Amino acid sequence: MADGTTMSRLQFAFTIGYHYLFPQFTMGLALLLFILKTIYMVTKDERYNNATRFGTKIFAVSFIMGVVTGIPMEFQFGTNWAEFSTYAGNVIAQLLAMEGAFAFFLESAFLGLLLFGERRFGQRLHWLAALMVLLGTWASGFFIIAANAWLQHPVGYQPREGGGVEINNYWAILFNSWTGPAYLHTMTGATITGAFTMAGLGAFYLLLNKHQEYGRMFLRLGVIVGLLASCFALFISGDLAGSQVARNQPAKLAGMEGLFTTAQGAGITLIGQPDVENRKLDNEITVPYVLSFLTFRRWDAEVVGLDQIPADQQPDNIPLLYFAYHIMVGLGTFFAAIMALAAFLLWRRRLFTFRPMLWLLVLAVPFPFIANTAGWFTAELGRQPWVVYGLLRTSQGASTVVSSGNVLFTLLGFMGMYAIMWLLYMMLLLREVAHGPGEADDFGTHGQTSGGDPLDVAGLRLGGAPAASAE
Repeated sequence: MADGTTMSRLQFAFTIGYHYLFPQFTMGLALLLFILKTIYMVTKDERYNNATRFGTKIFAVSFIMGVVTGIPMEFQFGTNWAEFSTYAGNVIAQLLAMEGAFAFFLESAFLGLLLFGERRFGQRLHWLAALMVLLGTWASGFFIIAANAWLQHPVGYQPREGGGVEINNYWAILFNSWTGPAYLHTMTGATITGAFTMAGLGAFYLLLNKHQEYGRMFLRLGVIVGLLASCFALFISGDLAGSQVARNQPAKLAGMEGLFTTAQGAGITLIGQPDVENRKLDNEITVPYVLSFLTFRRWDAEVVGLDQIPADQQPDNIPLLYFAYHIMVGLGTFFAAIMALAAFLLWRRRLFTFRPMLWLLVLAVPFPFIANTAGWFTAELGRQPWVVYGLLRTSQGASTVVSSGNVLFTLLGFMGMYAIMWLLYMMLLLREVAHGPGEADDFGTHGQTSGGDPLDVAGLRLGGAPAASAE
């Protein structure tokens, strides 16, 4: 059996990977709900209010799952990673406390108003609640990213008497140079998840010939937002995140690209399998010079390979790091391509009736979740062997009194409990999807439906079939 540190890493990877399925969805969905509510406020088309109420119920169920699965994260800092908590707790605890005190309570309080406050407080406050839920979810993401950014690129600290570190410049930690690109890329990934889910749901309704008007609404908005977010992630936020890795963590970059030998005019690998024992890539297909240009903006720039990095400072699982990175990038490219094709069909007024594309959008729904998870695997595997980069090794951060058997016992417990929770979550989710965004809703009131398509009024429509009357 693996040692306690390895088992603790495995447990944390499982629990946080499962947990992050929900925040990435709710952060993306919050933006889409705000857009739907804003369109309603502009046009007074009740269909968009119904869609907001429908999406809010899905958001609430997913939010609860995120809260419940997030609690074990903090407990593991004390049980499995006690040495890390002793060393860096004075820094990390501040950021996690701010996430709970400011972002979480903002999000949860206004989610209650978004669910139950429409009749009592009116439409303007209901719109404000949608905005506050959006700000709360995205602020929560910011504080978590700020905490992770400190682990990736520690700044604003000083040694503490008796061992460990403490804050000496809080603003340097909060606005770490690592935070901006990482936050931008993370939130863009969450937006892609929300957009693909909404577009897939709209396509699903159209394929079933149910809730057609809402299906077109979800599909149109999901495709537009998904195209913008996918292109932004591929060409802007991904580039910014990659550039800072090249500057600050050359070992991670070399592992991500499978670059075993330092090279000038380094190429980017499209396909290949890392052979760690022989320090080479098998069956590689490489585009020359591109990696040098993307990282340093010079075709002949030198990119450091693993041969110039001490063995004890290299990532400890290069194949998994390499494949996680290439899965993320490959899927990101696919997302941009599929949304560009869907947007073209939308512009040509063929999307709503072109069944192969509708099926493709339905089947694509799980892949943004996979891509975001692979992205986090890339970030965390590439930081190894450090838990605090350059300061504290992962092997030094694990609890010394927790055995591998202890961790395996709790890991199996988490697996069983999370499997049951997943079944309950899917039952609730599928029930809401089957019910659909009907005209009548317990949480809201009726408004006056306009005759045209509000996405035309909001300047978002790219095309599609003429709008039908509300169901």
